[in-house]
Amino acid sequence: MGIILWLVIGGVVGWLASIVMRRDGSQGIILNIVVGIVGALLGGWLISPLVGAGTINSGDLSIAGLFVSFLGAVILLAVVNLISRNRVR
Repeated sequence: MGIILWLVIGGVVGWLASIVMRRDGSQGIILNIVVGIVGALLGGWLISPLVGAGTINSGDLSIAGLFVSFLGAVILLAVVNLISRNRVR
């Protein structure tokens, strides 16, 4: 049951981050899940030591843990936006 909860919450966090970063139209559900989970890893590495909260990857389903995961996903999408903007098409 833990993996299903992890995927669902990762998908919701990734979806909310994609809405904030205005990339929702170019992403599907699988990419939202990946963004949520990888963003939670990034948030756990960058933000979690600063605020003392875990992420969804560490099993912390508190408001602070969800917020750290969300911020990590937003940072991830911001980096992807910077990289994809400079790419020649």
